[in-house]
Amino acid sequence: MVGRTHQEQFFSPLANINVDTVKDLGLAWYQDLNTQRGLEATPLVADGVLYNIAPWNIVTALDARTGKLLWTYDPEVPREFGRLACCDVVTRGLALWKDKVIIAALDGRLIAVNAHSGKPVWSVNTFEGAPDWPYTITGAPRVFDGKVVIGNGGADLGARGFVSAFDAETGKRLWRFYTVPGDPRKGFENQAMAMAAKTWTGEWWKWGGGGTAWDAITYDPDLKLVYVGVGNGSPWAQKFRSPDGGDNLFLTSIVALRLDTGEYVWHFQEVPGEQFDSTATQPIVQADLMIDGRLRKVLMHAPKDGFFYVLDRATGEFISGKNLTDVNWTDGLDSKGRPTMSALARYGEKPVLLSPAFIGAHNWNPMAFDPLTGLVYLPVTQNYGVFAAATTFTPVKNVINNGTGGGATTPEERRALQDKAASMSRAWLEAWDPVHQKEAWRVDYPSSGSGGVLATAGNLVFEGTVYKTLAAYRADTGAKVWEMKIDNIPMAAPMSYMLDGQQYIAVNAGYGGGLAHMEAAAGRGPNISSGRLLVFKLGGTATLPPMPAEPLRKPPPRVFMSDADLHRGETIYTRYCQGCHGTLVRGGVKDLRYMSDDTRSNFNEIVLHGQRQSQGMASFGDLLKPEDTAVLLRYITLRAYEDYGPQ
Repeated sequence: MVGRTHQEQFFSPLANINVDTVKDLGLAWYQDLNTQRGLEATPLVADGVLYNIAPWNIVTALDARTGKLLWTYDPEVPREFGRLACCDVVTRGLALWKDKVIIAALDGRLIAVNAHSGKPVWSVNTFEGAPDWPYTITGAPRVFDGKVVIGNGGADLGARGFVSAFDAETGKRLWRFYTVPGDPRKGFENQAMAMAAKTWTGEWWKWGGGGTAWDAITYDPDLKLVYVGVGNGSPWAQKFRSPDGGDNLFLTSIVALRLDTGEYVWHFQEVPGEQFDSTATQPIVQADLMIDGRLRKVLMHAPKDGFFYVLDRATGEFISGKNLTDVNWTDGLDSKGRPTMSALARYGEKPVLLSPAFIGAHNWNPMAFDPLTGLVYLPVTQNYGVFAAATTFTPVKNVINNGTGGGATTPEERRALQDKAASMSRAWLEAWDPVHQKEAWRVDYPSSGSGGVLATAGNLVFEGTVYKTLAAYRADTGAKVWEMKIDNIPMAAPMSYMLDGQQYIAVNAGYGGGLAHMEAAAGRGPNISSGRLLVFKLGGTATLPPMPAEPLRKPPPRVFMSDADLHRGETIYTRYCQGCHGTLVRGGVKDLRYMSDDTRSNFNEIVLHGQRQSQGMASFGDLLKPEDTAVLLRYITLRAYEDYGPQ
């Protein structure tokens, strides 16, 4: 299962590949996945078969020894859902239950297929009966004691989050738990929602509220508790969703529910009243730790907000918390883990630099806990972002509705702040002592983008790096002991399995998704291999085909814009394009600074008429007009010229 066990430690007890033998690690086999989009899933292996999932939820079963394709299943997700997924059409994994492979599709379907044949067994719509919001699913489903638990995404577009459980044998829905309250006039689904509603003000339900549980879900089989990480508010700017403030439960919280009924048990909120996309949906890891002479059953959590939290998983009691990076949204945590919010965290229309920003100090990339060293290993990014509340806000269906982008500065001033934020970004692989809340070692990287982590009993930590390599480090010291160039950046966490006495390491290599929105992504896109599944073993001798030559970059034409058109172009881009194509037209799913002449000449056909819908670029003809796309194209071209004009 995801992370190997219910604890999701991403730790393998296999040790054939170790600090002494890893020098002989080589490529055993690989599979081209025919995609340029982000690969975020970790494969699963059972009974000699490797199960993998790629963008658009295309599932393959392969012989785990040789890579021979056994079957493929394509759920044929409608490509217009690509417009609703805030951070690309990614997926973070599969679930296995007995003879079934469980798929959580982008369009909301939960699908079970036969593990031997790939033939569908059952399919249900997880969004059925929910409010009419633009939901999607990018997280991995989990199966706990025969129950499939899954959440959803869509908070940035104005959704009300929930998590549901289904019978793994039949697909029958067993329960649903909303993560933020709905319209009080319609009554509350349970006492937890009535309690949460007391922490909201105004008419938040008209805006959706947010709180989507788009990834982190774990389970303690002894306590029979499911732990759900809850996302950000919608819209981001609190003055629009809850004008008189309030904690806005259960945003940015870990919520414990009873597996059998979905009943609320406890919660711990990390960022009360958050308004800077500080989700708690990052991986939740369980462990038993000796703390102050007492064995504690804990949850360990390193969310976007920059802190590393240790909680009692039976009660939700805060045990400890320490910041991994510089933070300026809070002045510190009290004895119960509640932050004292800084003035910057309550930003208005004047832009401020907040750290960590929406990319987070730690995002979805899995972290690993090694019970032999007692350390947690995770990718960390120190980053800043520009935040300002809009003067007025009216939501538009099916686009990002953050309520941000204040008009108190000019586009040039906002761009200068963005550039300053990018210049202060740092990234590293962190080895963290969760008992003493301190760093054990780190490996610095030149920029963000390195992937999830696997720890093994061979005293090794594996991670994909921004150098387009897979690397192995000593788990006790951080010394690099092996690295292989693979022509892409594995963002996903590797996994390990054993067959016939041979240990394998498997990883999906494919850069993109939300991480590609960072300025640090600049320059990576044009000469990076298509996505691949890579499998390694000791003595492996397979080789990858040579990379094609770096394509020539034709400089964009120089354009001029009036201040009014520049502001209008930036406004259109920020609202309709930024979610997929990056801040200031930098990075994203497709870096528009590298736009070809063909794309420029067909810009209206692409944006207004869906010419490339099959590739995930759905039409915006319901929202934009030709006069809008004309100024938008000029704005994108101007930004490209500023960054990559003639030297």
